[in-house]
Amino acid sequence: MGNRQMSSRWVMALGCALALLSAPAAPAGDAPKGAVVATQAAAREPTPKFDKAFLSDPKNIETGRKVWEMQCRHCHGSKAYPGKAPKLKPGQLEPDFIFDRVTNGFGKMPSWKAVFSYEQRKGVVAYIKSDDFWP
Repeated sequence: MGNRQMSSRWVMALGCALALLSAPAAPAGDAPKGAVVATQAAAREPTPKFDKAFLSDPKNIETGRKVWEMQCRHCHGSKAYPGKAPKLKPGQLEPDFIFDRVTNGFGKMPSWKAVFSYEQRKGVVAYIKSDDFWP
């Protein structure tokens, strides 16, 4: 590929990037349900505390179960094997580690910080660490 071709592709890519950066934000109705609110709240999240009371609270476990059923089980559930995502071994995972992976993603797993609320992501931790969890 010649220098002229490379530089025109570079200019085109740069132009696209600048257009994206200067484009107005999509209306809240175009974002996934709760994503706008979750994104705004995520910027000011406290560090979660996963004590025994939180992890054993049925309300927190149910919140996490709902998120798991709606989103997580597609890659981490029993019908997702082999190969879609690692099978979770909750006894080997610390609550803070689970929360960090759900919040920030890792490898091919996306961040769910802008999709699920702080409480929902903490609930996922409670569900995964609960006796009710069965991937």
